[in-house]
Amino acid sequence: MQRKSLGLVALLVIPGLFLGLIFTMLLLLAPAKPAVASCGPAVSVVIDANTKVEGYTPEQLKNAAAIMGAGKPLDLSVKGQMISVMVALGESGLRVLDHGDGLGPDSRGLFQQRDNGAWGSYADRMNPATSARNFIKALQAVPGWELLEPTIAANKVQRNADPDHYQKYWPGAVKLVQALSDQKFTPGGSGCAISGQSGTGDDYPWKNSPTWMQAGANKASTSPLDMYYRECVDFALWRVNQQMGSTSAPFKFLNSTFRPDGQRLGSAVTWKAGWDAKGWPTGSTPRAGAVVWYAPGTGGADPTFGHVAVVKEVKGNGTYVEEGYNGNPPPNDHSYYTRTVTNTVPSAFLYLPAQEENK
Repeated sequence: MQRKSLGLVALLVIPGLFLGLIFTMLLLLAPAKPAVASCGPAVSVVIDANTKVEGYTPEQLKNAAAIMGAGKPLDLSVKGQMISVMVALGESGLRVLDHGDGLGPDSRGLFQQRDNGAWGSYADRMNPATSARNFIKALQAVPGWELLEPTIAANKVQRNADPDHYQKYWPGAVKLVQALSDQKFTPGGSGCAISGQSGTGDDYPWKNSPTWMQAGANKASTSPLDMYYRECVDFALWRVNQQMGSTSAPFKFLNSTFRPDGQRLGSAVTWKAGWDAKGWPTGSTPRAGAVVWYAPGTGGADPTFGHVAVVKEVKGNGTYVEEGYNGNPPPNDHSYYTRTVTNTVPSAFLYLPAQEENK
C-alpha cells in the first residue's frame, strides 16, 4: 500500500467483511466547544389529511401524532416521544385494541395497559392521548430512563418478559416521529449520556491474532466479534462489549447483530448511523469510554472509510486521550496506540447507554 501525502494509508475493503482504518491523525489544535449535556425538548406534531408515511395507515399516523402530542406538555424529550411510539408499535401496532392476549386478557388500548388501577379507567386506556400521558408519566418516573437503551427503558414501564422485545420497533418509531415532527433532528444526537469506563491499556484479547493482511480475508483473521482482528472497529467493539459487561463469548454486541434493522455495524464510516439505528446517544462532548467517530476525511481520517477509537481520559484543557488500534502507518499499524486530541477534531462521540440491563 502506498502512503498518502497526509500520512494516510489506504484501506482495502473485502466484500462481506468490514475493516477499520489505517491512518495518521492530524491533531489540529482548535478552540474547544463548551460542553453540552441536554436530552433535548419534544418536537411538535405536524399532520393533516394529506400526511403519508410509507408502511403506515392514516389510523396509525393519527395515533402516533396523539402520542407525540401527549409528550409536549409533559416536557418529554424527543427520545421519549420515540420510545413512546416504539412501545405502542410493539404492543398494538399503533392501533387502539379492545382486547388483550393470553398473558394479559384485560389489556387494552395502544399500550395494552392492564385493568389494575395503575392506568386509569377503561375509557382512559382506550383513549390514545390519555393512555399516552399515563405511559409517559410512568416512563419519566424511571430513574435515569433517558440514559438507558430505548428497549430497556420501555421494559422498565411495561415489565414484559423480554427486555429486548421493543428493539425491532425502534427504527419504525424514529421514522414516524421524524415524519410527523416540525423540525429535523438526529436520533440519539442530543448528547445526553453518562461517562463510561476505558480499559486498562492494551487489554484487547486478540492482540497476537493474525490480521487479514497476514492470514487473508477469511475466518482465520475474523474475531469473535465478526470484525477483522486488530482493526480499529474490532478494538472499539471490544470496548463496547467490555463496558456493557460482556467480556467473553458469546458476546452481546457483534458486527452482524448490533443494529436492530438487520444491517451490519460495518466499517467506521457507518458507525454513527449504527448508533442512530440502535437509539444510543451521540454528541460533541468527550466522555470516558465513548467511541470516537471520525467521518471520512475528518482530522486526517481516510477520505472514504473514516476511523473509530475510544476516549481513554478527558483532560481539563479542551483535550482528551484517545486509545485505539490501527491508527498509525506501517510498521506500527494493527497495534495499540494512544494520543491526545483536541475535543473539536472528531465528528462525534458515540455514547453507551446506562448499563442497568447488565445486572
